[in-house]
Amino acid sequence: MNETKINGSISIMNSKLMTNHDNIFLEDVFKDFRFTEDDRLLLSEKLEKLEFKKGTSLLKAGEKVTDQYYVESGCLRTYFIDESGKEHTLQFAIHDWWISDYTAFFSEEKGILNIEILQDSVLYRVSKKELDVLFTEVQGLNAFFRKKMERAFASFQKRILANLSQSATERYLDFVANYPNIEQQVKNYHIASYLGITTETLSRIRKELSYL
Repeated sequence: MNETKINGSISIMNSKLMTNHDNIFLEDVFKDFRFTEDDRLLLSEKLEKLEFKKGTSLLKAGEKVTDQYYVESGCLRTYFIDESGKEHTLQFAIHDWWISDYTAFFSEEKGILNIEILQDSVLYRVSKKELDVLFTEVQGLNAFFRKKMERAFASFQKRILANLSQSATERYLDFVANYPNIEQQVKNYHIASYLGITTETLSRIRKELSYL
């Protein structure tokens, strides 16, 4: 078992390159994408499987961002800390989600976001450099990722509009719809910071909904 130091603490339980046994994973990640055998081999070389323990800091604000991650299992969150020290959760990532500080990832600047492992997680990591190679070598992969980014952008835009126009209860119901069964995996203050409310308001909303 390999242990690698990330952000000053030894947190990875295991790290290895993908094997042929992991080809099922490719079918899961790249749904409806047609691979050649050479494509499979190249993707297996470029995607690295990592296992993280709960509580690991995957990324801290101020660090250079070179990688993005696909979540095979587990739960993570992306959050921002404002000048007063208050945390604002931007995203939770569960199975079949991708996660990174994308502004920094694409602009090659230092990150402003933090990423925390909330539950033991299995991730697949790919660097921007390796992704650029894949875009050149694997026909159609660039378009595949572009569509994913388009959907992610639309989702973030909808969330901004929801924060401007919806009540706290409506935002909570949207959260439950987008992240089913996640409430058992994360703390109440994580959910409250995602919704932009206090934990007391979150408790009140749940209580009111329980009467319906």
